[in-house]
Amino acid sequence: MSLLDVRNITKSFGKTEVLKGISFSLEKGNVLSIIGSSGSGKTTLLRCLNFLEMPDSGIIRVCDKVLFDDADKATLTDEQIRQNRLHFGLVFQNFNLFPQYNVLENVCLAPKLQAKALPNYKTDAKQILADIEEKARHLIDEVGLSAKCNAYPCELSGGQQQRVAIARALALNPEILFFDEPTSALDPELTGEILRVIKGLATKNMTMVIVTHEMQFARDVSDQVIFMDDGHIVEQGTPAQVFDNTQNERTKAFLARFNEG
Repeated sequence: MSLLDVRNITKSFGKTEVLKGISFSLEKGNVLSIIGSSGSGKTTLLRCLNFLEMPDSGIIRVCDKVLFDDADKATLTDEQIRQNRLHFGLVFQNFNLFPQYNVLENVCLAPKLQAKALPNYKTDAKQILADIEEKARHLIDEVGLSAKCNAYPCELSGGQQQRVAIARALALNPEILFFDEPTSALDPELTGEILRVIKGLATKNMTMVIVTHEMQFARDVSDQVIFMDDGHIVEQGTPAQVFDNTQNERTKAFLARFNEG
């Protein structure tokens, strides 16, 4: 059984069709990289899967539970949407850290807000908050920033900020972690540190969907690769199939242009 199953997702903005029937599945512990030119619909797809945008039609299932289908679209409440998002963590291009909070506070913020809804929060708040902070420190250590717990985002490099963003996304125990061009806002020399963190997560069987322009990284880390163009999935398969043995002319042209760059 697939952990994530996506069927015929569509999305338009006005008269512009951005997603034109996207379907794929992802097994637990696998890594899926999505490649393609800017404007092909990659980021919109992630935003629809994470309910930052509402799809127009289609079906999204996690662990065989339907999170979205067009028949129920109009009846989804804000609370249901919030619950749906808890299945996913999203690491943005531009970090989106809260500048007024230090590293530890940024990683703890969402779990602390979520904990307030627990039935035993009033009686066990001290222990619950201590557990959240302990886990946050562990995640910060995992991304190599234990010495920066009290630093503020303005005191960190871009690569360090992105590592904090990864720890923050992991803090709510998502079943699937999404990355939207995680290195696009970084100088080239900082890209490697983020890719190493993601590779480390892959070795721990974290299920991930990564939108990336880093072709060698996609080849190395992925179990599956999807190539998107003009709102369609043009090709999907293993890295060897897509990068080395593609028979699709559009994929060949994209990879040739990338390699020339």
